[in-house]
Amino acid sequence: MTTTSTFSFTHRPLVPFAHDYVHGDSEPWHQHNCAQLLHSLSGVVRVDTAAGCWVVPPGRGVWLPAGTRHAIRITGSVAARTLFIDPLARADLPASCQIVQISSLLRELIVASFALPESYAPGSREERIYELILDEIRAMPILPFHLPEPMSAPLRQLCEQISQAPGESWSSQQAATLTSMSERTLNRHFQQQTGLSYGEWVRRARLMEALLRLAQGQPVLRVALDLGYGSHSAFTAMFRRVMGVSPSDYFKEA
Repeated sequence: MTTTSTFSFTHRPLVPFAHDYVHGDSEPWHQHNCAQLLHSLSGVVRVDTAAGCWVVPPGRGVWLPAGTRHAIRITGSVAARTLFIDPLARADLPASCQIVQISSLLRELIVASFALPESYAPGSREERIYELILDEIRAMPILPFHLPEPMSAPLRQLCEQISQAPGESWSSQQAATLTSMSERTLNRHFQQQTGLSYGEWVRRARLMEALLRLAQGQPVLRVALDLGYGSHSAFTAMFRRVMGVSPSDYFKEA
């Protein structure tokens, strides 16, 4: 069952909303009549949609277009700051789900939006802040924290097995055997259905699992070994290549 939340935008283009979650919280499948930008100040948020899984690391955000059916699961203590946005506020708002970088300016604008009145005069400071928020939303960089869901049943079953045991080797040869395909056919179908190569899908699945485990406070070495990395340094090198900093520094900064 899916519930629908309805927001009114008679006087302003967006409505800010603050909510703090505790570890293990969740929200069942639901949707909104407006677009949503969920910004996580701490902890990790997993968002499931029909198109796949989206993991929001601390300090980042997820964009959900109006009418997107989704469910939420919380890892760690999450301080969420959300903007519900009139889908007609701008003609070129993002049209698909995205994990996005939240700039320092946008973060401060989100904070400022909680003090803005619903009604304001044309040309006022309040109007300019609202418009600047919309400008910043259009410029948000997209981050690779989406795990797309393949369409065919054999590949979906394979992805479920990988998600349940991400620390196994999961070579393309092993995956091809499980799906009764050749390695070439497996890779072609993965690329066609997810936009990722099979190897990239597995690496991304491991990174997203790592984010969830690190947000729970698990030691970096334990996470590295559980996810099939031979050493702390090998895992840290992968994490730094994607995230720009080491795992310990990333969560310390967040």
